[in-house]
Amino acid sequence: MARMTQTEIVNTLAEGSGLKKTEVKGMFDALAALATEEVKKNGEFTLPGFGKLVKATRKAREGRNPATGKPIKIPAKTTVKFRLGKAMKDAVA
Repeated sequence: MARMTQTEIVNTLAEGSGLKKTEVKGMFDALAALATEEVKKNGEFTLPGFGKLVKATRKAREGRNPATGKPIKIPAKTTVKFRLGKAMKDAVA
């Protein structure tokens, strides 16, 4: 089973909603920009019915170079995690 491409998602939503494809694509772009802004500002962004984007901090740690086996230091960094909502978990399971 192949996953849907962005174009297929936009086409399906455009057909289902009666909106133009460019309007649906614009909504996706606006949603992504809003999510980015909110995660930067508040540390999280909730997408009702799906889940939540949460800013997380990873500690510095030691890893290994897979090619040589030498230990390397991996610096601390900030990343974003997606936590699936309960309604979505229950619907998929």
